[in-house]
Amino acid sequence: MKNEKTYELVLTALFTAIIVIMAFTPLGYIPLVVINATVIHIPVILGALFLGPKKGAFLGFVFGLTSFINNTFKAATASAFVFSPVLAANMVGVSGIFKSMYICFVPRILVGIIPYFVYILIRNLLKSEQKAWRIVIHGAAAVILFISVRAFVNNLAEGLNSLVGTGIGLACGIVLFIVLTVTAKSKGASGIAFAYAGLSGAFTNTLFVMSGIFILYKDAYANALGIAGDAVIDVIMGVISFNGIVEAVVAAILIAGVGAALVHVKPVKEWKSAQSAAQK
Repeated sequence: MKNEKTYELVLTALFTAIIVIMAFTPLGYIPLVVINATVIHIPVILGALFLGPKKGAFLGFVFGLTSFINNTFKAATASAFVFSPVLAANMVGVSGIFKSMYICFVPRILVGIIPYFVYILIRNLLKSEQKAWRIVIHGAAAVILFISVRAFVNNLAEGLNSLVGTGIGLACGIVLFIVLTVTAKSKGASGIAFAYAGLSGAFTNTLFVMSGIFILYKDAYANALGIAGDAVIDVIMGVISFNGIVEAVVAAILIAGVGAALVHVKPVKEWKSAQSAAQK
């Protein structure tokens, strides 16, 4: 028991160090031709899976703290105030402190919680005797890939007919569905569950941050970007439908790969066993 706690403490420190290094160096971003995909949330998601949601929430807080520091002292973009209570207070007053605290920390803390339960849910459904769940889960993965590829191709080839992206995305989605249906058995449930955990973690960050910006900072965000207030929703939907989807797919691939390797060293922390240990 003591060795287990020591091991988890060391692993928590390791993930924390990785988050800090990624946040303050270019290692936290992967160039993808037209955008840089953020991958700082990857160690947060992995920490949630292998250390449990409590330590995952702590790692998410660390992620938010690095975002606060970067945006407060570097302020590399005009919209840095949405992640910095200090800058927000100067721009919109005292209310900005609480608004930016929410956007900077809450979505990142949830990144350390939600993926864990998504992993447990998907893994258990895939291992259940009801094969219909496998079809539903594989179909959802195919749809997500279709939307992702379509958005990426259409943004790369703006001059081409949108049917190009739709066709390529549809083909990729069908291929993925066939591969998962033919090859995925109960023993492969963990790998697919890891991928869904990665997707959910990335989407949690994107959706909560962008919705928070729209609800709390619509006018201030528009002024910072030099656009009309009505155009903010278009900017936000563009980030979600392209940047968000690409980052989610990258997270799914990385979490599935790294998770499959780490699970041989340390199993995913079970919520029930953690509760039982706490009671003892």
